[in-house]
Amino acid sequence: MTTAMLGTMVLCFALSVSVAVSIGLSAILGIQVTNANMLISVKEMFNSINKFPLAAIPFFILAGNLMETGGISRRLVEFAKSIVGGVQGGLPMTCVLTCMIFAAVSGSSVATTFAIGAILIPALIKHGYPTNYAAALQATAAELGVIIPPSIPMILYGVSAEVSIGELFIAGFGPGLLIGGALMLFVWLWCKWKGLGKNDGDGRLSFFPALKQAGWALLMPVIILGGIYGGVFTPTEASAVAVFYALVVGMLVYREIDVGDLYAILRKSVISSAVIMFIIANAGLFAFLITRAGVPEAIGQWLQEVLKNPTMFLLGVNAALFVIGMFIETSASIIVLAPILAPVAQHFGIDPVHFGLIMVVNLALGMITPPFGVNLFAACTVAKISLDRIVTQLIPFVLVVLGCLMIITYVPGLSLGLRDLVYAK
Repeated sequence: MTTAMLGTMVLCFALSVSVAVSIGLSAILGIQVTNANMLISVKEMFNSINKFPLAAIPFFILAGNLMETGGISRRLVEFAKSIVGGVQGGLPMTCVLTCMIFAAVSGSSVATTFAIGAILIPALIKHGYPTNYAAALQATAAELGVIIPPSIPMILYGVSAEVSIGELFIAGFGPGLLIGGALMLFVWLWCKWKGLGKNDGDGRLSFFPALKQAGWALLMPVIILGGIYGGVFTPTEASAVAVFYALVVGMLVYREIDVGDLYAILRKSVISSAVIMFIIANAGLFAFLITRAGVPEAIGQWLQEVLKNPTMFLLGVNAALFVIGMFIETSASIIVLAPILAPVAQHFGIDPVHFGLIMVVNLALGMITPPFGVNLFAACTVAKISLDRIVTQLIPFVLVVLGCLMIITYVPGLSLGLRDLVYAK
């Protein structure tokens, strides 16, 4: 059964069948091979999405779309530009910093790509940056949307591996700040080397006017994250609060959302949410079947025999996840692999929260690596260029994030230090 399922999935990928359909078809074939009741597929697909924490996904997607339409994104860009925009290379640094702030609410890298990229990619091109560089930068910076909490992939890992989502969220700050800081340093040095960005400060607001203008926008992550860690509401409830806040600010404070805009915003959010939920449902069925076949136990035993220590285990897992992330969507990868790998990681004495951050950061790289990097497609759509033009500019960014991944992997205190401080017994 396992051979038939994996073979079908690989064949579907080779034929460019969508990820969700590929996983679903392979699972259906697995049921047919074992002559099991087809009702299992309906039951397990429903069980996969019938989990309260997953309700946060459509709400965070909707919140991101409301922020984009309601002017919150634009004001965050102006605020970030007031901080770092005055130096050479300040505009690319603004892109990274804005994505870091936006990530503290959206939870989605694709939403971050569209919301921030629609503003900053044209601005970067206007200031003389190559179009392919601007798109590559935006796609990479938006990756922070799933690393800095709240994060949809963290929610999926928490549900799949039965790990506290609150602990995952707070552990994400260290890795998120590390990657954001490394990207800003890299783009600053790159601009110095290339001689670009000398006029990036033109037209920027000074700090206090920008702060006043973005006050309501900046209050949003404070309310969301403060509410989660203050115990006022759960991460799932926080997603609904984010929607309500973005709607009120966009319609009543900034007055950039009309009633007529709501249909397009809701339609866009429903489509994005449905795509993710369909992937989760099919991946859940796939995971159920391979678990029933004993694959996780076999893989776990094999890994323990081949990789004798935690260092080699983490290196092997990172290499495998990097390749997997290139071809399989992040959400599906986490749902299928987390129940397999997390118990093995615990056997080696690796904290499941730390391992979750490793998985999320590594698989998030798949969003910016061909051939199926969703952030690349989004950034290329905004920049109006083909995917092949962006690849050469991506390599340095991928290397920077890979370097950060190695630090996150082998310095667990970066992820667990704040978690241990907040959740100290």
